[in-house]
Amino acid sequence: MNLPTEIIAEELRIFDSRFKEAMRGNAPLLDRIMRYIVMRKGKQMRPMFVLLSAKLCGEINDSSYRAASLVEVLHTAMLIHDDVVDDSLERRGFFSTYALWKAKANILIGDFLLTKGLLLSLEQKDYQFLHILSDAVRKIIEGELLQLEKARNLNLREDIYYEIIQNKTASLLASACSVGAWSATQDETMAETLRVFGEKTGMAFQIKDDLFDYASENVGKPTGNDIKEKKLTLPLIYTLNQADKTTRRQIIYIVKNQNQDKEKVNWVIRKVEEAGGITYATKKMNEFRDEALGILNNFPESPARKGLQDLVLFVTDRKY
Repeated sequence: MNLPTEIIAEELRIFDSRFKEAMRGNAPLLDRIMRYIVMRKGKQMRPMFVLLSAKLCGEINDSSYRAASLVEVLHTAMLIHDDVVDDSLERRGFFSTYALWKAKANILIGDFLLTKGLLLSLEQKDYQFLHILSDAVRKIIEGELLQLEKARNLNLREDIYYEIIQNKTASLLASACSVGAWSATQDETMAETLRVFGEKTGMAFQIKDDLFDYASENVGKPTGNDIKEKKLTLPLIYTLNQADKTTRRQIIYIVKNQNQDKEKVNWVIRKVEEAGGITYATKKMNEFRDEALGILNNFPESPARKGLQDLVLFVTDRKY
């Protein structure tokens, strides 16, 4: 499954130009780091969700491009701060900005981008964009803190897991779809419909990421990485809930104390497979995917609807 870039190829070109302009800074160090970030940007899925949501509901316009830029600027800021928090030296196969410029510069860069996002909205009086995306940033931070709190004792209920990923991952994708719809319609009902669509897609996206930890094929992410970082993902949560007391204690002990031991981590992965954790997580991912596609099916057939459907399927079928 490929990304549906051909449907909005010209719009993505315009967005790319405006995003680069939004990332400019005056200080030489700032501008150097910004150029590095722009050169190594990812798949631009969130801007695609913004622009296709706008196109689904109406016409892409100047405010749609501003919304897409705002989403990508805020997403970049959160990634930069995440690399500092996680002590991550790599991002998308390259050195992270944290690896090259260390914590102090990265915290300042993240703050700069958050401020840039505020100014992008305020200068054009895009107050609704600011409201929608500020709420998403709040949820992301709350999700991170809730995960941090629950990770200490590795006792996480499935409903709490969903609350965490709804905040951490799904909220920004939901807001991307919402601001896209709003930019084309200024209709609260339409914006809310697309928000729910984006949220369902974001939930499926995160569960797919969880499944990568247990994949045997080359998916671009080290198998067992989440276990090594003591992260409770859906396959593991299901396994802990199904396991007998002895196995449960062994798994928790390994995740807490032996998470760098490759043989021990592989033992946990085998237990997850045996318990049906991968099958269960795949089922839940597909349920969220189908709910997202069901929302789209309420709209008339169009290239934009097809593009969003392809994006949803890319989220669940991707190999990286």
